[in-house]
Parts: sequence; C-alpha cells; structure tokens
Amino acid sequence: MFRPQAVVAVVVSYSLFLMPINGSPAPAIGTVTSASNAHIGATAASVGSTVFAGDRLSTEQFGSIQLRVGAARLLLSGSSSVALSEDQGNPSATLLGGTVVFSTANAKAFVLHASTASIRPKTDEPTVAQVTYVNDKELRVRSNRGALAITVEDETQYVAEGMAYRVILDPDSYYAQTAQGAGTNNRKEPRRAGRSRFLLIAIIITSVATGVALYEAWVSSDGP
Repeated sequence: MFRPQAVVAVVVSYSLFLMPINGSPAPAIGTVTSASNAHIGATAASVGSTVFAGDRLSTEQFGSIQLRVGAARLLLSGSSSVALSEDQGNPSATLLGGTVVFSTANAKAFVLHASTASIRPKTDEPTVAQVTYVNDKELRVRSNRGALAITVEDETQYVAEGMAYRVILDPDSYYAQTAQGAGTNNRKEPRRAGRSRFLLIAIIITSVATGVALYEAWVSSDGP
C-alpha cells in the first residue's frame, strides 16, 4: 500500500544527510588557555572555550586572551582584535587592531595577516613574534625568537631574530599621504631600489607582552 508519510520521511532523511555536505560547520582550530576581559564575538571568553574559523576575538583596554592553535600559541593584548581562519589547512588569523604575540613550533604552524601583509616563521625553528597594527599602511613587527618572513603580494622580506621594524605598506601612497598631511614634500624617505611593495625601517620597541615568556611557558607545558 502506498503511504505518503513514508515518502515524506525518506525525503526528510535524505535532506538531513546532505546538509553537512552543503553547509558544513566551521572547523574548530583552537582552545582558549587564558582570558581576562576578552570576548569571542559578543560572548565573554573563558578558559577551555573552543574557537572556530570565522570567530572574531577581542579584548578590552586592560584585557588579554591566549589561545592554543595546533603547534602555535596566540596572545592578544589590551584593545586588540583578530579574526580567526585557516590558511591552506593551517591555523591563521587577521589582525584587525592592536597587538598580538604568536609563537610557533614550525614554519607552517601559523600565519598572521595584517592589512596586505602575511607574516609567518621563516624556518621550522621555534619562533616568537610581536605584531602591532598601526593602520592599513603601517605595521610594527618584532621577532623575539627566530626569523620572520613578511610577504606582500609577490615580494618577501625577512626580519632577523631580535630585530624590530616599522613595516610601510605601499610606500609611494604612504609617503604621498604623509607629505600632503604635513603640507610639505621635503621629508626624506628611506632609499629603495625600484618599486617596492613595502619597506622595513628598523626601530626599537618595547614588548607589550613578553614574547619570550610566552615561549617559555609553552615549552614548559608540552614542548614544540
């Protein structure tokens, strides 16, 4: 005997079977290991919370949050925010504002995007880096341990261990805006050969979060 109810049940079951294929949930990429005055989206972050690709993390003025993401660690200082994602199957994040410190166990463990730049470890040696988003034309990058590779489009430059730089993105546009804002074009720019996607200008900066301490805490807990 033909039973319409049975047909409906089969259709519904088949649809539910297909749903994970067409609308699979975002993958879990990490766990919160410490949090103070920090948020995952609009929700207060707490130790043990799972974070997913697509989540936005933020901290209040005196807040902080630290994550374990595979073979990397991520620490946001106060008044900072990132959007989590995956880069070719590996954890990554986009720095939207403020300062972040990350530590890695190998070159593919993590990549940080900031404006048009991508920042990652240069080698498989343990690496600790600090990055501050100044604006869409300028970053501050420091390597506390290991070397970093900074890439903008098809150009890559390197930051040696212990060095810190202002990273000027799209230098021609940056200095044109600077000159216009100052009302003069007499400012001397760093010399560069040909057209460059970005410039590195050596500076001395102070860590807002001790990257070396972050690294040591990571090693003491479970090692790279």
